Amino acid sequence: MSICIELTGKTAVVTGGSSGIGLSISKVLLNAGARVIIIDIDEKRFLNVQDEIKKISPEFDFYEADIKNSDKISEIIQKIISKESKIDILVNNAGIVKDGLLIRMSDEDWLDVINVNLNGMFYITKNVLKHMVKAKSGRIISIASVIGEIGNTGQANYAASKAGIIALTKSIAKEYAARGILANAIAPGFIKTVMTDKLPEDIKDAIKKSIPLNKIAEPEEIANAVLFLCSELSSYITGSVLNVNGGMYM
Repeated sequence: MSICIELTGKTAVVTGGSSGIGLSISKVLLNAGARVIIIDIDEKRFLNVQDEIKKISPEFDFYEADIKNSDKISEIIQKIISKESKIDILVNNAGIVKDGLLIRMSDEDWLDVINVNLNGMFYITKNVLKHMVKAKSGRIISIASVIGEIGNTGQANYAASKAGIIALTKSIAKEYAARGILANAIAPGFIKTVMTDKLPEDIKDAIKKSIPLNKIAEPEEIANAVLFLCSELSSYITGSVLNVNGGMYM
């Protein structure tokens, strides 16, 4: 039996939705019939993929914003509500990395990663939740990382931010389950990106050997997990972390 996930009539907000995993998420949700609102810090990046997105569906919009600017995020969410009347789905995907060993990590690099990855999630989720509570319905899916569960050398700031996303997700789930709002996180492992494409072949081979499925994930494989958590197929799942890592660290 085949199952087709249908999101027609749903409005989804995707942060960092015009590149990488975020772009794949935007496309998958559009393919399922949702209206997708992309929030991204770089309008030029969005314009580069606008035609690509339009081929899937014209049901999208874009707002330029720095996710760590609380006032700007509040303003944009109000604009979206005024125009769309509702937000059914929020995908917290925007994030950055600024790697370095802890003893050499600058205060700026620590704060930048925490402010974007964790505080940015807090700002937008807080604003969207107000409207989901009124509607007594909503799905919040946040992109964490396997690094938020196990830590990693040279990524103390990133690991802390992603662990924070997991803890915040679990707290949201407990606070708002009675209001019909489901909150879950996805923890990807290694994903095929421009950065991983540039790695030497021997490094790629070593990465693959650490993964039982022996391959690096495509961004679409993370996007499909998001789609599942947006659908009625996941109606009894909240406060969970879905590991999409090919079997790493089992």
